[in-house]
Formats: sequence, structure tokens, C-alpha cells
Amino acid sequence: MTVALFSATDETAISCDSLCLDPFEAGMLPVLRHLLTSLQVPESQAWQHAFQIAAERWGASFGLGVAQALVPVVARLHALRGQGVELQDPLDLNQRDRLSADEAALLLVLHHMRRDQTSQARDALADLLMGRMDADLIRAALGFAHRFPAAERAEQQQAAPVDRPQSRAVLRVVR
Repeated sequence: MTVALFSATDETAISCDSLCLDPFEAGMLPVLRHLLTSLQVPESQAWQHAFQIAAERWGASFGLGVAQALVPVVARLHALRGQGVELQDPLDLNQRDRLSADEAALLLVLHHMRRDQTSQARDALADLLMGRMDADLIRAALGFAHRFPAAERAEQQQAAPVDRPQSRAVLRVVR
């Protein structure tokens, strides 16, 4: 079984810097590549590399959570596109900062969802799924975005007043 690997020498390769990703999102790239590789070539056991990279990059408790939250996203993408997802070889250092169109679209979906930028996320998802929408992929990506929002979105959520209905008094029995 072969993986649809993408060559960094192709004129269609996209620079990672051109996407304006934050450091967290740029750090997700090797994790995503290894997770996708593990689905396309199961005997590679590349998921182990994905979880190891995440733990080394962000610490075990946070990093393993990031990798685990990305699994439903890449699993659904693989279910929809199968071997058709083009990705760079995750072990090739020369391709580290070069992205295929699919990798760029996936990162942009997560980038925009983490910032609650719906229309941009929808456009990136349409690029990733060749004009289609998929509720399960959207749900998985939104779950990731909700768990790991961008810094500016997290600050906005903390600063926004919360409208809570008046709760009624609760009686307790004290002995």
C-alpha cells in the first residue's frame, strides 16, 4: 500500500509561513502528518510518532490531549477521502515547512474554527472536501477548536459577560 506523498519540489507546494498560523497550529503539522500516515499505511504505526511528538512539544498531559483530539478529525477526513489525501512525508526534514494543498486546507479549517471565523472555515473545508460539506468532520473540528481555542478567542470568551438565569435558592440539610 502506498501513501499519496507530495513532493516539496512541486510548484504547487505551499510555504507554512504563508498561512499565518500561530505557533500551536504550526506545531500540529507533524502530528497531523503522522496521524494521517497511520491511517493510510496502518502497518507503519505512525500514530506512535504523532503522540510522541505531541508529548515532547507540549508536555505529556497537554500534548497527548492535543493528539487525541486530532484523531477524530483525521479519521473522518480519511473516511471521506481515503488514500486521496495528499501529505508530505512526515520524516523528510526537507519537506518540514512545505505543505500540500490538503495539509494547508486542513490547517486552515482548524485555524479559522479556533477563532470562530465561520465563513473562512467553510471555504477551507470546501477546499479540503472538493466543494462538499460533512457534518461529522465539522463536528470533530469544532470539538477540537472548542477544546483548544486560539489565544485571542479564549480571552474574548473570558472577558464577555455571561448571561445566567437567576437560580433559585437550594436548601441543604446540615447536621
